[in-house]
Amino acid sequence: MKPELLLGDEAIALGAIHAGIAGAFSYPGTPSTEIFETIVARTQGTGRVWARWSANEKVAYEEALGMSYAGKRAIVTMKHVGLNVAADPFMNSAITGVNGGMLCVVADDPGMHSSQNEQDSRYYGEFAKIPVFEPANQQEAYDMTVEAFDLSEKLKLPVLMRIVTRLAHSRANVHATRESEAAKHETALPLPDPNDWTLVPSNARRRFRRLLDMQGEIQDYSQHCPHNVLSLAGRRGIIAAGIAYNYVREALGDTPEDSLLKISTYPLPLGLVRDLVAHCDEIMVIEDGYPFIEQRLTGLLGLPGKKVLGKLVGPLKQDGELTPEIVATAIGLPDRQAIPPAENLVNRPPQLCRGCPHADTFKALIDATAGHPSTSLFSDIGCYTLGALAPYKAVHSCVDMGASISMAHGASRAGAFPVLCTIGDSTFTHSGMTPLIGAVRADANMTVIILDNATVAMTGAQETMASGEQLIALLRGLGVKEMHVFEPLPRNHQANVELLAKAVNHRGLSVLVARRPCIQLKPAKKATVADATPKCAECGEQVADA
Repeated sequence: MKPELLLGDEAIALGAIHAGIAGAFSYPGTPSTEIFETIVARTQGTGRVWARWSANEKVAYEEALGMSYAGKRAIVTMKHVGLNVAADPFMNSAITGVNGGMLCVVADDPGMHSSQNEQDSRYYGEFAKIPVFEPANQQEAYDMTVEAFDLSEKLKLPVLMRIVTRLAHSRANVHATRESEAAKHETALPLPDPNDWTLVPSNARRRFRRLLDMQGEIQDYSQHCPHNVLSLAGRRGIIAAGIAYNYVREALGDTPEDSLLKISTYPLPLGLVRDLVAHCDEIMVIEDGYPFIEQRLTGLLGLPGKKVLGKLVGPLKQDGELTPEIVATAIGLPDRQAIPPAENLVNRPPQLCRGCPHADTFKALIDATAGHPSTSLFSDIGCYTLGALAPYKAVHSCVDMGASISMAHGASRAGAFPVLCTIGDSTFTHSGMTPLIGAVRADANMTVIILDNATVAMTGAQETMASGEQLIALLRGLGVKEMHVFEPLPRNHQANVELLAKAVNHRGLSVLVARRPCIQLKPAKKATVADATPKCAECGEQVADA
């Protein structure tokens, strides 16, 4: 077959389709979003794959697990902090095992390009005691995805695949050679023993012993996996994992003088690691993320007689992502400076789009609380987090999905006043409903502002779970009594300020919904004579004068 130029995300999606998945489950999160979107785009209209966005990552994981129980293959995808949300079913699925093959793909974000932290998902795989794949390039991302489903059904365990931003969002040619295999998995496997999936203590203890007994088989698979490659040469050894292997090969060239071990699966292939250590006097570990391999190599007391370098003692930093230049310098090659940006490029920090409804909401919020110098403004995960920047400075916290309402409730119980929080419509249905139930029951003295822009804007305008009147009905169902809806537009500014001020002064819980579609949802239209009339820079409406 002719090669396709694919993102790493797209290669995984294609591999999942060719592996015969019956369902894809996800909540959008950069840098993993394109995996799900590619599956949707390539299977739309075929009736072969169920794929709709889930309410959050925990729900997505459980939906995939349910499909696996029913005997069909399923993929669930998320970014690294999404695995925190899905951790409960993730950990317990290692105990239940799986029926139909199940792959969880997690996209880590070293350097925090679009995330709150740069945690390393390999620890989750070790924690759950399940196999982990870490592809080095797009071709491996495709191949390993197909192999992961086969391994999952062989071991009857979920499999984790860890990728990073640079692999997810870079392109390379991929030869898709397994398309014909999808038809083999159209028939569902027989239903499993319900006792294996019902984790009352007697069953859970028995299943956990099974998981422990399987560690030798998992280790043996990793030891003989062809994606782990050892090349013995000089007395210095380099262990390179995942995408870092590409940086090492680029630095060393085609005929490296150093010994090199490429790691692509976990648990670590101990036999290959032992062979490298026995052959070398010095070992350098190069991995994007935490010093996961390095810590296991040195243990508590180190390797007697061996020098181990990496992130713990240098020369690599423990924070940020790796680059070819950083790796080349660490290996000891001449400094390779990255191409400097053109001098005439102006630094452009992220900002809300022109005409964004959130901008008008924040302006009203600032004016409504101007008389309260000790205002606490909690916020959440979304493009509205940019309200933390000038000229708004209307966000005092952003921790995790749904935390705005929870933190506001806690602050109100500490006597803080006024306490307000902002949360998007998608984030609200993701994990904001649960804390709101508690705030409603306690009639907490706080103001909740739900920013309803009718989409999951930050990750590319995906479908939201509840917007408009559906959102209002949902709020009523949760017990909200003091509720108001307003349209954030410049012409409504004064009325919105008065409404917000009234809500702030209300003793008890107030919920307001700022309802206006995301500016990016407006349909494109052909230019007309009317378009030549000067328009307001804020709302886009025609005005009499420029």
